[in-house]
Amino acid sequence: MNVPLLSTVELGLIYSLVALGVYLSFRTINFPDLSVDGTFPLGAAVVATLITKGVDPLTATALAMLAGFLAGSLTGILHVKLRIMGLLAGILTMTALYSINMRIMGKPNIALLGTSSIFANDYAEIALILGVVLAIYITVYLFLKSQFGLSLRAAGMNPNVSRSYGVNIGKMTIFTLALSNAFVALAGALFAQAQGFADVSLGTGTIIIGLASVMIGEAIFRQRFILSDLLGCLIGSILYRFAIAIALNTDTFGLQASDLNLITSIIVITALIIPHYRRANNRKKHLRENV
Repeated sequence: MNVPLLSTVELGLIYSLVALGVYLSFRTINFPDLSVDGTFPLGAAVVATLITKGVDPLTATALAMLAGFLAGSLTGILHVKLRIMGLLAGILTMTALYSINMRIMGKPNIALLGTSSIFANDYAEIALILGVVLAIYITVYLFLKSQFGLSLRAAGMNPNVSRSYGVNIGKMTIFTLALSNAFVALAGALFAQAQGFADVSLGTGTIIIGLASVMIGEAIFRQRFILSDLLGCLIGSILYRFAIAIALNTDTFGLQASDLNLITSIIVITALIIPHYRRANNRKKHLRENV
């Protein structure tokens, strides 16, 4: 078995931004946002198209993140302003983004080999990705601990009570979805530059990958605090990539690259089952102690 350590960690760090985005929408405001399957390739499409047209890679990356922010805002507006069910709003945005991504690129895929990027070499690449990821995670941690962040979390936990205290639930929802998809689009932009290509089908299964990372993190950290949740997203994403790499690089199970979605589903199911059995064992232990 030969697991490429450097590339696995690199992908884990990139997809930790996807996990962070999914965490913000799914856990913070309780919104199942499927539009991330469209915003990940959106980030890749924007950055690849701009770089091949001679735009500075840093500017292209920032514009890719802005594109994700706007796409997330669209999902929020469809849900809040037009009263479309959250799940359907995400599906509509995701579906529209497939055509938009194709329009942006002008073709199904773009190769970035031989073009400039924000990375200098392999080691600078992973160092820069690590720096970007840590900076964003620290910023999100401080944001969620701020007064505005507290209002946002309260809006997700109990919207009715929050509304009675003057919190604008609609604006909070739109902003959170916009921020979530901005991070996912940034992940797509970094992925395209690190891997050397952008493809319209890159987003397939992005929501499941993000959920798997979040669930793995929650299975590791029993206590639910902001810091443990964010650490769970980061560590869960890296562990998920290692689990995938090990499964696909060993002959024991006879798995192939086409089995990626199956492996991901099994990981998510396992991560969901662990807390259930953990709670059941705790209840049994409590009952024994009180007998």
